[in-house]
Amino acid sequence: MSRKDSLLGCCRGDELEELSANKSSCLYRKGQVIFNEGSKPAGLHCVHSGKVKVCKMGSDGKEQIIRLAKPGDVIGYRALMADSNYSASAVAMDDAVVCFVPKSHFMDLIHENMDFSNGLMKLLSKALGNAEERMTQLAYKPVRERLAEALLLLQKTYQQGGSEENFTIAISREDLASIVGTAKETTIRLLSELKEEQIISTKGSSITILDAEKLYNICHLYD
Repeated sequence: MSRKDSLLGCCRGDELEELSANKSSCLYRKGQVIFNEGSKPAGLHCVHSGKVKVCKMGSDGKEQIIRLAKPGDVIGYRALMADSNYSASAVAMDDAVVCFVPKSHFMDLIHENMDFSNGLMKLLSKALGNAEERMTQLAYKPVRERLAEALLLLQKTYQQGGSEENFTIAISREDLASIVGTAKETTIRLLSELKEEQIISTKGSSITILDAEKLYNICHLYD
């Protein structure tokens, strides 16, 4: 499991050895479900490689992506801690390797490692703050502004540290629309506008950010 800049960085060497001995790793192909909304968690999932989306299905049948996960991120921990069913599903956005730690070992870490417990509290607080901010964005911000924020969120989440090259990501227009909270057709039209303005370029499913500063300015146009 990826330890750097992750919750697992709070674990001691002996704890990591025990986790490695008891964890399992699974390869999920693009589009494959890691866990389903409404199911009961049996342990903790940690993304080792690839991209994962955490999403909910709305009453209108449309998918809403509520979180993006990268290597080193843990997913499904809130339901595990609350002893409740998953409130959302996790799906591989591309081929991803995800590690699984049984619930008993996860609970042992909470009880025995204060740094790990504090790290979880910080994750929960951050997730709550992000959810509140997202609700505000969906309620008040125009779609073009939300699209700019979504592109910058993808860059922030998945750009390799220290890279000075323009950020490029392959993402389906359906997934991008689900992050923005709008229709696929609207997303495609607004991407074309950004392309004409030379803020981004596209090739197939790939999007390259050419001018992150202009995207940032679009995000804060009405602040």
